[in-house]
Amino acid sequence: MRAWELHEHGWKQKDIATALGVTEGAVSQWFKKAKTQGTEALRHQPPPGATAKLSQQQRAQLPALLSKGAEAFGFRGQVWTTARVAEMIRQQFGVSYHPAHCSRLLRRLKYSLQKPIQQATQRNEAAIQSWKEHRWEELKKRPPTRSVPLFS
Repeated sequence: MRAWELHEHGWKQKDIATALGVTEGAVSQWFKKAKTQGTEALRHQPPPGATAKLSQQQRAQLPALLSKGAEAFGFRGQVWTTARVAEMIRQQFGVSYHPAHCSRLLRRLKYSLQKPIQQATQRNEAAIQSWKEHRWEELKKRPPTRSVPLFS
């Protein structure tokens, strides 16, 4: 856009290229694009990226599938993780997604990410807390107190 403005003010193509730190060929291509498609075509347009593997209709089905719970798809526990979502999408739609991309899909659907907490069923929280408060303090290592400084 700046190159076009300078062109409108009578600047030469060579001077525009020098002022903007680009090649004259780039300036020439910009001017050609502005003349054929209009000056709005000069605005930055981010690359579109890859086409979506899931159709809009398939993406619309995801909330209903997720609401069935993870156990409905053969997982142990009701927690959805990105790896589980990726596997469920593969099972249902035959589309392979990386778990990191599934987190983006979940974010768009306003789902929070979850990680299962695996704890023993025999776990006794009161006993653990008591041990931390009483026994742990006794077992902690303390640095030895020295009256003479060490030199190497």
